[in-house]
Amino acid sequence: MESNYHTLKRTDNQLLVVTHLSQMLTYITGFGGLIVPLILWATQKDRVDGMDAHGKAIVNFQLSIIVYCLISVPLILLFGLGILLLILIGILSFVMPIINAIKASNGELPSYPLSLGFIS
Repeated sequence: MESNYHTLKRTDNQLLVVTHLSQMLTYITGFGGLIVPLILWATQKDRVDGMDAHGKAIVNFQLSIIVYCLISVPLILLFGLGILLLILIGILSFVMPIINAIKASNGELPSYPLSLGFIS
């Protein structure tokens, strides 16, 4: 008789919360906000229930933030619109991981606005 133990996923809302909040490492180290959630998602997506959806949302959001920052640099020369975009990006990249960490602790799916679908 074959065991299905390896296909069972555990529920770990705390790990999902940590994955969302690990995006804040960007403010401390400058680069950890993409790397740490990517590693957590890649290693735990088959073991933790909901990690695949949360991980994809986080990676898509972080890649979108990078793209929007790259777009805003040339827009600085155009009437300073890039500065406004950078301020908006800074606010969104600080607030949205906190909101989605709270959602993850309640067992809800994440929603990141303006997130491009790089990974589906």
